[in-house]
Amino acid sequence: MNCFMFPGQPLSRGTDLPDDSDFRTIVDMARRRAFFDMEGFSWVGNVATDNVKLQVFGTVMSLYRFRGLRREYSLPEFIAEHSMGIYPALAACGCLAEEEAIEMTFRVGVCLARMGETHSYALGCVVGLCREPLLAIAENHGVFMANYNTSRHFLLSGERSNMEAAMAEALDTGAFSAKTFPCDTPLHTPLIGEIDGELREIFADYRYAEPRTRLMDHINQDCLEGGDLADFLREELQRPVYWEKTYRALRASGVSGFIEVGMGDSLKKYNRWIDGEMSS
Repeated sequence: MNCFMFPGQPLSRGTDLPDDSDFRTIVDMARRRAFFDMEGFSWVGNVATDNVKLQVFGTVMSLYRFRGLRREYSLPEFIAEHSMGIYPALAACGCLAEEEAIEMTFRVGVCLARMGETHSYALGCVVGLCREPLLAIAENHGVFMANYNTSRHFLLSGERSNMEAAMAEALDTGAFSAKTFPCDTPLHTPLIGEIDGELREIFADYRYAEPRTRLMDHINQDCLEGGDLADFLREELQRPVYWEKTYRALRASGVSGFIEVGMGDSLKKYNRWIDGEMSS
């Protein structure tokens, strides 16, 4: 069995963009539904943050990549998603139209970015520490675990000054790497509850079809149904991403082929690490 994996927001834009009819079609959708000019990497008459640009860019590239894969492969037995990869994943499953997935990415991104107008937030990427000492560090500094990617690769989220102190302690505790990245919002933490009502209104604006293949969520590793989606979309922004659990659940379900559908190969790298631990 195969699984298409949709990654979250890329950290940077690509340098070489495709030039074919599929790409031009999706670029036009982004301009009309998200006010985003892909070629210029700029807003069209509407201003949002650079992080929102990357979020829309990530969704566009995943949708484009999915179109190409569907010419090579049948619809896979499973689709998996990591963080904001849920939006193009919904289009791949037929729950939303491509245009709706792009629009949703933009609307959610703009809503989240408003939190950054009053506070300064950051992500912290830690490699090399185990879960337990990192949980203690997060608690010490008032930040939150946001991504459990592998047994030694984690993302934390919270206020920037607290995150910088947490990353310093992580290095002192023996982390191989502990880096801070500025962001608009404390994604995948309870702090997002501050805008829960606004998010609820966004997700209520869409009608969700039943997935045409199994869509595994990154929280409980359940297969989502159409009626679950509005609540899941709101909830997942306030809870961590459990990628290692998701990958292990997919393996246990019989999946042997994994294809990353988007920019980069971060999920493939996590999978290789997890495979190494499973075979040792």
